[in-house]
Amino acid sequence: MSVRKRVAVVGVGTMGSQAAWRLAARGAEVVGYDRYAPGHDRSAAGGESRIFRSAHFEDSRYVPLLKHADALWEQLQQETGRELRRLTGCLLMGPAEHQQMATVLESIAEHGLDHEVLDAEALAKRFPQFRIEDGDAVVLDRRAGFIRPELTIQTAARRAEQLGARIHRYTTVREVVPVANGVEIRTDAGTEHFDTAVVTPGPWVNDLLPGLPWEVDIRRLISAWYVPTEDAWFGEERPAFIRTAPTHCYGLPSPDGVSVKLGLSRALHRPAGDPNQLDRTVQPEELEIFTELIGRYMPDLNPDPTRLSVYMEGYTESSRPLVGLLPGGQGNEHIVLLAGFSGHGFKLSPAFGDIAADLALDGASPQPIDFISTLDRTEA
Repeated sequence: MSVRKRVAVVGVGTMGSQAAWRLAARGAEVVGYDRYAPGHDRSAAGGESRIFRSAHFEDSRYVPLLKHADALWEQLQQETGRELRRLTGCLLMGPAEHQQMATVLESIAEHGLDHEVLDAEALAKRFPQFRIEDGDAVVLDRRAGFIRPELTIQTAARRAEQLGARIHRYTTVREVVPVANGVEIRTDAGTEHFDTAVVTPGPWVNDLLPGLPWEVDIRRLISAWYVPTEDAWFGEERPAFIRTAPTHCYGLPSPDGVSVKLGLSRALHRPAGDPNQLDRTVQPEELEIFTELIGRYMPDLNPDPTRLSVYMEGYTESSRPLVGLLPGGQGNEHIVLLAGFSGHGFKLSPAFGDIAADLALDGASPQPIDFISTLDRTEA
């Protein structure tokens, strides 16, 4: 009979809540730690909606992981009876010669994804709320839609607790210390020993693990909500959307049918600074890029936002996440790191949680993670 492993999960947010669920489902003794509580709005999971999509702009190697995540999204919804995701489609738009649009079409062809290519006439008829430019390509990813991030995190954490996990809320982990036969988790309340630890610290990664060989750039993101002046945004089809160039942006019609959320890419975000002192005030000049995008591509949105939200995300130099065992030896083989998801982690979070469980319990994962693994990792 195998010995039941005792596993710590440090950070019960986007990735940690999923890891706790998958670990508890596989019989591990799981103890989670969060400096706030699952589903809080002070980190990287705010904004009420995130995009799920099957096609991938950055690298077609993500598609098998997206398929694994897709199945786990369905499983978590079935186990909990909560609607965490709704498949409404996602429009992918940008210059046909742009590398990201080329990668999308490659990933669709390589993996046989359910999609539709729309010309300008078809777009204008079905989705009159959007404007495109000469030379743009438009792809409708049908196996796509939106996710409810805060609800998802709370639901996954609660499911983990139903399966036997314990979560220490409002408990800041000060150190994760490898020892000869496992890992010590040190908090203000004391020290606990574990066989392994899954460390998913989000924007606090550099504070908790200052000796990492890779830089994780923590950026301050803005989400802005706008009210449409026409009804087209909330017609029979309500896809999420992403524009690749000349300015990368994305958006989602809100589930309540009132507003549309817009967001921007990494290059347009300010450094976050100290993650414990995030500046949550949006200055008027920070909205100028949103106003420009609305006038150019979405003129039926009122250019004055009704709501603003600020949160944080961590980016690696290559935009590929750090997934795997902590390097350096001397006990680090007992620590699994998930960090630096570079703005495209939430849709994959159930898969990464499952991969973390593989690594923590078995030391390896059958999922195809060589291209994002921490093993022999370079950022070239």
